[in-house]
Amino acid sequence: MRKTLFLLAIISLIQQFSFAQNPDHVVVRPTEIDDVLTNPGIGFTTFQRFNGDSVNEGDGWTEGFPIEYQENDGDLTNVGYPQTTIAYYRVDWSYFEPEEGEFNWELIDKALKTAAERGQTLMFRLVPYEAKDKDVPHWYRKMVGKEKGFDVRKWRVDPENPLYVKYFGRAIAAIGQRYDGHPDLESVDISIVGFWGEGEGSHLLTDKTRIALLNVYLDSFKETILNYQPLNGDAPDPGILVKGTNINATWPDGRNNGTGPGMRHVGYRLDCMGDVTERIFKKEGWSHMKDIYPKDIIKSGMYESWKEAPVTMEICWTFLRWMNMLQYDEETVEYIFSEALKWHISSFNAKSSPVPEEWSPLVNKWLNKMGYRYVIRKMEYPKAVYQQGQLKVESLWENIGVAPIYKDYKVAVRLTNETNTTYLMSEVDITNWLPGDILFDEEFYLPHDIPAGDYQLQIAIVEPVTRSARVQLAIEGKTGDGWYDIGPIEVKERSY
Repeated sequence: MRKTLFLLAIISLIQQFSFAQNPDHVVVRPTEIDDVLTNPGIGFTTFQRFNGDSVNEGDGWTEGFPIEYQENDGDLTNVGYPQTTIAYYRVDWSYFEPEEGEFNWELIDKALKTAAERGQTLMFRLVPYEAKDKDVPHWYRKMVGKEKGFDVRKWRVDPENPLYVKYFGRAIAAIGQRYDGHPDLESVDISIVGFWGEGEGSHLLTDKTRIALLNVYLDSFKETILNYQPLNGDAPDPGILVKGTNINATWPDGRNNGTGPGMRHVGYRLDCMGDVTERIFKKEGWSHMKDIYPKDIIKSGMYESWKEAPVTMEICWTFLRWMNMLQYDEETVEYIFSEALKWHISSFNAKSSPVPEEWSPLVNKWLNKMGYRYVIRKMEYPKAVYQQGQLKVESLWENIGVAPIYKDYKVAVRLTNETNTTYLMSEVDITNWLPGDILFDEEFYLPHDIPAGDYQLQIAIVEPVTRSARVQLAIEGKTGDGWYDIGPIEVKERSY
């Protein structure tokens, strides 16, 4: 009996070894790299600036005004700030609609064009008003009269006035009609009330007004990603801001906002990442990172939103204020970064304020986890294939980031030599590639007219129309045009 079991074990090992050493197959295990990869939709964002622009001086920043464009000589290097693929732009309603019904489209058109020229897409917010003298448009102020005292300190006009939904909503709808689905528009912030459009006091709105304002965005942007911010810390229950809407949300007790194609996947944003001390808001035992965000992300119903839409965060003040005024040490910064990863961050607005050189290693380590990051662990394919035959690729990937990709790029392989390149497209939905192990097995059909000969097999994640490589992988072997060498393959003539 023992002999029989021993022989069976030996036979099994031989079979496994034979399979692994299949002489007709190539097995490749690419080498992982630790480089910071600048990939679409993830990482730092510039703010009111673009790649190649100088960063803000000192520890301050600007926002709300039209962009002051800096001349660029073609060098897109960011000095003292990471390279980015997203340019974040916030502009006040008063600049966008200076006269009733007259929209200043150049504010957005030029920003989209410049972002594309600098290798970026545009994240955008229309701000209803700000503090001090940055009011609603003068014509709207004339309609509603002088500013009155409100229960909410950061309100400047009454959002319950039907004119607010009508006219601010009209501006949002016009932007959606012109730009929804624009390839250079990364996302749009849902901005409804409060200074900078950050939403303070949203929980005091009537359901009618709140849902009407939200629906302007949901109805106007069917393709472009939307970012929502129900997590300011002033709402007793941020779920109030989400419940009853068409925003896809779930709660731990099993409740949800509904299911089906009518529900929208919306990302969420946090605007005070890094507040871990009572010194910022001077509230005893209260900070965003340690008290508000951990519970309100769950209570909002959006704690699983990251699986379908991105989480974007904004720094509380700036890195230089963290260092010089709040006197954060490296341990504190690491804690802040780790919490952001726990909440599945994809992008981060550091307000184009310098990153202290001492913290650059921490930032780079953080960037290597933020959003998605793909490694090919193993790939197996036949040494030779036939014209009009099948190329079967079996591979194991891993997403070592904290979120999926949210754009519908495709995995493609190509067979290339000095005289011919043949592209083979997969239809796999990589937006389902959550953190962890990923199996990608595909059978590609080769065209009948591919010339016989020796080729190099390459792989990439591409834009499906242009077939240009868009996503860098965390492996060696990248070619000049962003594809990755896997190994040799022979195409043989089909004989009948």
